[in-house]
Parts: sequence; C-alpha cells; structure tokens
Amino acid sequence: MHIQNKMLINGEWVDALDGATIDVLNPHDGSLITKVAEAKAEDVDRAVAAAKAAYPAWGALQASERGRLLLKLADKIEECAEELAQLESLDTGHPIRDTRNLDVQRTAYTFRYFGGMADKLEGSVIPVEQGFLNYAEREPIGVVGQIVPWNFPLMFTSWKMAPALAAGNAVVIKPAELTPLTTLRIAELMMEVGFPPGVVNVVVGYGHSAGARLSEHEDVGKIAFTGSTQTGQRIVEASAGNLKKVQLELGGKGANIIFKDAEIQKAVGGAAWAIFHNQGQACIAGSRIIIHESIADEFLDKFVALASTIRLGDPKDPNTEMGLLTSKLHQERVLSYCEIAQQEGAEILLGGKSPTDPALADGCYVEPTIVRAKATDRVAQEEVFGPFVTVITFKDDEEALAIANGTEYGLGAGLWTRDISRANKFARDLYAGMVWINCYKRVNPGSPFGGVGKSGYGREMGFEVMREYTQVKSVWVNVDAQIPPFYKR
Repeated sequence: MHIQNKMLINGEWVDALDGATIDVLNPHDGSLITKVAEAKAEDVDRAVAAAKAAYPAWGALQASERGRLLLKLADKIEECAEELAQLESLDTGHPIRDTRNLDVQRTAYTFRYFGGMADKLEGSVIPVEQGFLNYAEREPIGVVGQIVPWNFPLMFTSWKMAPALAAGNAVVIKPAELTPLTTLRIAELMMEVGFPPGVVNVVVGYGHSAGARLSEHEDVGKIAFTGSTQTGQRIVEASAGNLKKVQLELGGKGANIIFKDAEIQKAVGGAAWAIFHNQGQACIAGSRIIIHESIADEFLDKFVALASTIRLGDPKDPNTEMGLLTSKLHQERVLSYCEIAQQEGAEILLGGKSPTDPALADGCYVEPTIVRAKATDRVAQEEVFGPFVTVITFKDDEEALAIANGTEYGLGAGLWTRDISRANKFARDLYAGMVWINCYKRVNPGSPFGGVGKSGYGREMGFEVMREYTQVKSVWVNVDAQIPPFYKR
C-alpha cells in the first residue's frame, strides 16, 4: 500500500523545515504505520504563501474549468476506491465494510457534486433608483484554512476542499495528526489530475502549533473547522486579528425521540445506526434516546438484544460491524464516562467496558454501551463521542421537547412517530440545525449540514456552503441617471 508521509506545499512533497515528524499508529494493535512530517508555524507560513501566490490565477480561472478538475478527481477517487478504503480503515479503525460502502463513495460523490456546482453560482440584480443598475456578484474569499477532524478524515477532506475549490479559493488544509493519511493521498490524486501548484497545500501538525498558526494567519481569509466546541472557541479567539470569516461544525448531543406510536422495530434499527455506526465517533450521533415511558421496556428489550449481537473486531475483516476508537487516549476518555455513569447512579444495561477477547486486547475497543440515566446526568449532557448511548423516558410531548432541548448543543436530532402533525411541530421546535423524521444521520452533498448554539455556525454542503466560501460585491452603474450637483455653483 502506497503511503505519503510528507507535506504538500506549492505542488512539492517536502519535509518539515526542522525535520520533525509525528508517529501515525494503527489503533487496532498500536503498531507504527509511518512517520509524517510535522508542520510548525514556519511550515504553515510557507503553505499560506504558496496559496496566496496561486490564488489570483485559480480564482480567475473559468469556473467550468475548476469544476472539470473536481470531476476528474471524483473519477480518480473511484479508480482508487479499494486503496483508499484500506488506507482509511488502517488509519482510523473504521470497519472495511464502512470505508468501502460509505466513506469512499461519499468522498467521490461530494467532489462530483461540487464539480457540477462550480459554474452554477449566480448573482442578482437589485431594484434601485431610476437610472441606476445595481448588481451583486459573489467572489472567492482568497486563501482559506481548513482543519479536518480525526473521526471521518477522508469524507471531511471532501466536505472541506470541494466547495472551497469550486468557489475559486486556494486551500491550506490541516488533517488531524492522528489520521492524516487519506487526506495526503487525496492531495496526491489532485496533483495527478492537474490541480495547479499552490492551489491545494496540506500540512500535518498539532492544533496548538500548526492549527493555531493557520487560525491566526493574517493572509488567511477564512477558517473552516470541524471538531470540539472547546477548540472551536479557541479558533474564534485566534482568528480575531484580521477578522477572518469563521465556519464551525462542533460538538453534539443528538436527541433521538421515540414516541409511543413509533414503529418500534424500525426505531430500534435506526437508533442502533444513530449511535453505533463509526463506534459513535460522530458529532451527529444519536447519543440520547428519549423514549415514551409506555414503550420503554419493549424498546429496550429489542435494542439491547440487537446491540449485544453487533460484531466487534478487526477493521480489516469484512464481517466486522463495529471497529474501534481512534486512539488509546480517546478509549480511556469514553471508558471514564462508564465510571461517571455508575457514580451518578445510572444503570448500565449493556457494555461499559472493553471486550475480553484476547485478539482485541491491544486495540482501542469499547463494547456497545447502553445506559439508563436521568436527563440531568453528566452522561446525558456531555458529548462522550463513543459507542455510548443514554436512555431517558418521558411522559408527554412537552417533557420530550424539554429534555431534547435541554443541553447546550444544537446539531442534529431525530424523532420516530406516525403522527405527521407532531413530526412537523417537533421539527420546528427542536433546537437543532438538522432534524430527521423516521430516520437518522442522513447526509447528502446537496443538503445543508451544521448546528446552532455551541454546535457551531455556518453550514457545510449544498448551495449554503458556496455562500460560506464566497463574499458579496455590490456594483453600481449609472446608466442614464441625472445626478444633480451636490455643490451648486
């Protein structure tokens, strides 16, 4: 398997100026995959300078030509699908069945979608005073910095880069130091299909050094970040120097409400997908099941039974249904919440520990965990970011809504009911940027993705994100207006 371990600056693969490297580990057994070049502030400066120099020509390029390159890239990703799937699984611990069937496919789809959108941006003509023409057009921001999280590195690389490039920006992207390998491979494919040098630059480094420098850099016009709320707040502070645009997709504590008229078997399957896909390492995970008390026992019997049969194992095994967490540190964090649950008096219905299978002993595994808790418990308020779900009961619709809206997060929420009036009311009243009705965790490049409150602001995907990566210019033309002299002589 080909593995790139240098950084991309101005079309060249280079080492860090000081020669520093970062160990990239296999979360399945802790073995060393490779050492990647570690970017420091001076390396970020080089990358930003390259993007700044490349931007004028790229921004002026006919939009259809930018789109053509993105479409070529999508085709190239599909050609290299198995390689990318294997690399993503190795680096992250995602089961190979997911990287093949979801991660790679979504990545190609996103680049193809925005390849088609590149030349679809329209301006507007504004009705103003007689004799004047006023039109507004959208233009690129210039150099944008992008910080990709470790939970879906391949997919988020496309979510970040595709719209930014389609809009005419030059990019400096920093993948997470834990999982940089597929971002680097995508950058290689970009060079192969003909992206000009400097338009895309990739630096791998730690948040406190490379990420901080990118966030504060005076020549960066926008920062797009996906990650924790705490880090997002620090990025906002760092960005203040030049008042750059900031787009944040942050944490979540997704409410998944199951009403007494729900189709229970479908809700069981949907709830399992909502929390256990990708080992719960998703900002939109349905990590709070809020269920009507009259059906709670029936639901839990079926839900626990399903969760207990989820096949945990080696990500490379096609039969594995749930892999492992991406690092030992994160595994310890998730397991600490099992201890917190017990301290708070919550009931652990399933899991709460690492598997006992000796074959998995060296990996960052956590069993599917189901906890019955109170709405105010820490485990029902704080983002665990693992295969850990809290179950909370409610008596009526009013209480269900209060519980669902009773956290500081507002990213995604779901509900299961046959009552369309109730569904529409809850979709309106839920404090969330996205709501799924009788489904959960559906995403599409055409659909806006993002949250409210401490889940961030701005939107990924769809036409909304093209507005995020452009700025409006208003142009006035005196066509035949008679302007009286201001200073009469």
